[in-house]
Amino acid sequence: MNHDSYSEDYIRGILRSTQVIAMVGASANWNRPSYFAMKYLQAKGYRVIPVNPRELGKEILGEKVYGSLSEIPVTVDMVDCFRNSEAIPPIADEAIKIGAKVLWMQLGVRNDEAAAKAEAAGLKVVMNRCPKIEYGRLSLEIGWMGVNTRVISAKKQRRI
Repeated sequence: MNHDSYSEDYIRGILRSTQVIAMVGASANWNRPSYFAMKYLQAKGYRVIPVNPRELGKEILGEKVYGSLSEIPVTVDMVDCFRNSEAIPPIADEAIKIGAKVLWMQLGVRNDEAAAKAEAAGLKVVMNRCPKIEYGRLSLEIGWMGVNTRVISAKKQRRI
């Protein structure tokens, strides 16, 4: 698998086959990226289960927070990692152990060794991408219309 580029079919297939997402590193802080991503994915019909030992037993966006993947009492399809690259290997090991189908690493997160181990165990892997952004892009909620048309511009308009 070339982790520098993913086909739209590969990403679309993952998003279509996923129902339950465990979000490792989910934050209860409303202005953190994981909170935005969780809220968006819930609105699109996914069940997103937060995993964060600091928030253990609390709720984030109506879902109970767990301290680890192995504590989650339902089957998890995707493990979405909001942790740094160095923290991924034990998360990948736990994703394999619980029988997840996908290991997804957020923007700026890449660990090729953990990816190879997960793939060898049969998981699909995505690195340096955000499922929220990919869902929006593939559903055409996020598009390039308006860009480079001079209709939308960050430049200050000169008055004549």
